[in-house]
Amino acid sequence: MPKRYAPATHRNRDPILDVLREVLPRRGRVLEVAAGTGEHAIHFAGALPEIVWHPTDADPSCLTSIDAWAAEAELPNVAPAALLDAVTGPWPGGAKTSAERPFDAVLCCNMIHIAPWEACVGLLTGAGRVLTDGGLLVMYGPFSEDGRHTAPSNVTFDASLRAQSPKWGVRDLSDVAAEAARHGLKFEQRFSMPANNLTVVFRAVQIPD
Repeated sequence: MPKRYAPATHRNRDPILDVLREVLPRRGRVLEVAAGTGEHAIHFAGALPEIVWHPTDADPSCLTSIDAWAAEAELPNVAPAALLDAVTGPWPGGAKTSAERPFDAVLCCNMIHIAPWEACVGLLTGAGRVLTDGGLLVMYGPFSEDGRHTAPSNVTFDASLRAQSPKWGVRDLSDVAAEAARHGLKFEQRFSMPANNLTVVFRAVQIPD
């Protein structure tokens, strides 16, 4: 069956949606990076009908799942899934001027801790290139803050990630914010989420050279 299932999406999708309702514009275009199974994309697009959702993933099997979910939902505001590796690209759009850039927001859930740091840098670089002036990058997942984990469970989780790969691990929000600033993205808000996760919001404030 082409549709894939991620049980965690059913636990976190509504808290994430609550944040999206608060921060996203009423209408516009959202690029989702690392959309995975596609369950988030369909849930969010169904709840936000005036936003056109553009789901992407680096795994071709995920694209099949995303399109299968979209076909079942028959939502007019979900674009066909597209292949996108945050590190290597190519990123869609990326025009010279902010007025020509195609996306009002970029969303990435649960990626940067299960990928090398280069994937986080690639996400921030790409978002800086495709967001309109004032557009938002929204990231969801576990973060540490000022070098400290937000809960004992995240200490254990971080250790388990690093045991799987020394290039993985819970990222510190200050490191992410510092790198984001290099790409014209200013840290704006953080939201505490269930299961000791955060949703963090960055705003595109300038066009990187």
